[in-house]
Amino acid sequence: MNYVINAILQKAENTHRLELEEIIQLLDLEENTEEQKAFFSAADRVREKYVGNYIHLRGLIEFSNYCKRNCNYCGIRAKNTRVHRYRISEEEIFEIANKAAKLGYRTLVLQSGEDPYFTVKKLKNIVKTIKEKNNVAITLCVGELSHSDYDELIQAGIDRYLLRIETTNAELFKQLHPDDDFYTRMELLRYLKKKNVQVGTGIMIGLPGQTTEMLAQDILFYQELDVDMVGQGPFIASPDTPMAEEKNGDVFTTLKVIAATRLLCPDIHIPATTALATLSITDARQRAFRCGANVVMPNVTPQKYRAFYELYPDKACIGEDSDECRACIGGIIASCGLEVGRDFGHRIKKTPA
Repeated sequence: MNYVINAILQKAENTHRLELEEIIQLLDLEENTEEQKAFFSAADRVREKYVGNYIHLRGLIEFSNYCKRNCNYCGIRAKNTRVHRYRISEEEIFEIANKAAKLGYRTLVLQSGEDPYFTVKKLKNIVKTIKEKNNVAITLCVGELSHSDYDELIQAGIDRYLLRIETTNAELFKQLHPDDDFYTRMELLRYLKKKNVQVGTGIMIGLPGQTTEMLAQDILFYQELDVDMVGQGPFIASPDTPMAEEKNGDVFTTLKVIAATRLLCPDIHIPATTALATLSITDARQRAFRCGANVVMPNVTPQKYRAFYELYPDKACIGEDSDECRACIGGIIASCGLEVGRDFGHRIKKTPA
């Protein structure tokens, strides 16, 4: 066992603080080495200590694939004319939410593109109606809004807001988002963090031009902002986008980022993402659970819509209905010796910001 890596791991596990160069050393570890195995084991111990042996399920409802943005990596970007667009009606959203609650989901994630059709008034009605009928927490993910819009949605009852940063490197962000502003995204995340709502963000791993140092900086940003949840999945190239010919990210690098995030942010929620499962359908989620992940987001969107919310191709579990998906993920969790969480899965802070 390398003495330097051993010292870094002991420091990370005991203090949850590392310098940039120390994080880079962990992210540079090669697969199937003694040091890499010790790294993942340390992250697994921290997961168990701070968030327990429970995997929290978030039922994902992708209610609209209309989007006004033109992110260069995204399959539902506004300029992609090959996308079959859809919007799920409010009544059908309520039906989906009711079914998901009956399947045992304690959190629902309402996600869409940045679709102006779903005004704050409509979103407030959706949130209020779902919570009146079901004992669930709600995570909303609909992109950039104004401060006052966020305030209204928080007052309506959302429990969490997910606003992905994708990268904390301003130049790389601009390459991904030609019609968006990095500093606006950062400011909105900081604004949300000041409000009475749990805040999630996330990145893509394996982006063209992304370096290990950038990934280490991303992790330090999570710690500095004190985010409540972080979704980190591999970049997957999508056809009919400017980045269609780029190389995909990889599973192992993604797992290393998950493990390092768990060590530095011990009590936050970290999903084993669908993108990760897409690249390795056989065991990616199991491996993620064993190096720090404690959340999974099964898709409860009806199959007649699901294939059209194509951020990237060949998404995992696209052919399963909600019942099958729930049973499958339950089996995966049990096979790891873990349990499905039965509460709302709110973050319980156990470390100082």
